[in-house]
Amino acid sequence: MALMASRWATFTSAPHRVMFLAGATQAILTVAWWLTDVLARDAGWYAPVAWTVPSSWAHAYLMLYGFFPFFMFGFLMTAIPNWLGVEVRRGDYVVSFVLMVAGLALFYAGLSAGRTIMAMGIVVQLAGWGVGVAALARVIVVSPPQPKADSLILVGALTMGWLGALAFLLWLWSGAVFWAELSRRGGIWFFALPVFLTVSTRMVPVFSRRVLGESVMGRPPWSLPVLLAGSFVHGLLDLAGASPVLWLVDLPMAVIVVYLAVRWGLRRCLTVHLLAVLHLSLLGLAAALLLYGLQSLAQLGGVSVLGLAPLHALTIGYFSAMVIGMGSRVSLGHSGRPLVADRLTWSCFLGVLATAAVRIAAELPLVSAALGSALIPLAAMAWLGCFVPWVLRYAPLYLQPSADERPD
Repeated sequence: MALMASRWATFTSAPHRVMFLAGATQAILTVAWWLTDVLARDAGWYAPVAWTVPSSWAHAYLMLYGFFPFFMFGFLMTAIPNWLGVEVRRGDYVVSFVLMVAGLALFYAGLSAGRTIMAMGIVVQLAGWGVGVAALARVIVVSPPQPKADSLILVGALTMGWLGALAFLLWLWSGAVFWAELSRRGGIWFFALPVFLTVSTRMVPVFSRRVLGESVMGRPPWSLPVLLAGSFVHGLLDLAGASPVLWLVDLPMAVIVVYLAVRWGLRRCLTVHLLAVLHLSLLGLAAALLLYGLQSLAQLGGVSVLGLAPLHALTIGYFSAMVIGMGSRVSLGHSGRPLVADRLTWSCFLGVLATAAVRIAAELPLVSAALGSALIPLAAMAWLGCFVPWVLRYAPLYLQPSADERPD
């Protein structure tokens, strides 16, 4: 019992430990479940399972609200206190972690056991999510007067994520498809992208300056507001069914992201892999926005192309790649290890980009339907081939004391 108590104390000594381990586990579980589904639906290996809800909707929920949030909370419960000088209370982040994990366990059970179990899981998860948001809001409120714009934006985006998960619950309760669409589309543009944009545009120039020197310029004051506005406008237009005009938003955003990556030392960072992963993730975002813009222009001409390619360029090529990049950096730095991406970390990151390419290829018009159906499970296998070794590399750090014997 004493040993268990000691290990629990170590594990819960910092918010990134509990949240990152849950997120790492989710990175494997959600795609392993998805792979079992697509091997039946797309590859025809066995009879499809009759899930409680459409599998594509469950997949979207598990990625948006089951995988990314743990890394978001783990990072923000570490970063925002560092920015503002007030710690998140241990009890708050532990309760948030326990409730969110329990809620997702019920969600998985509900995939087979029924919508009532799934709805119960979302309610429990929302309770944990709310505790986490309230904990960060408290840090902002009690911290000394200082610039807090980024922290407020991030807590606001996490609140939008809470509302997105609630929308999925409302769909389960009412059956109104609007709520499911709001959860899926709004989860991308009102929640996930604002969080990733705010973190990326704040931290990439900081980390770049530490490695490349003071010549690296900071974030232009106009850049984040413009990008956030673009994300929200895209989401509103998407919900309104105005896809043919999305290029007016997406293509300028792509240009801005490339400009920022170059401004922050893209050309000079490629030999420093722990920094290069962040810049290359930004290029993944630019590529996704470019694909969204091209898809919109095609629809303007009455042609439907690219399918879900832009979506997967965004969620795998940017969100998931940035999880590897930021997750590795935080895990190394707060465990007392050198800030160096080893060969395995670099390979896993490049593998995630390759996974995005495979999943994008499955949607291209020149790819036959049969090949496209084969590429979808291949992409899921590639994902697992990247994340399983990454998790095995970093998960032990969350259970061990820091190597430098300093508090996290």
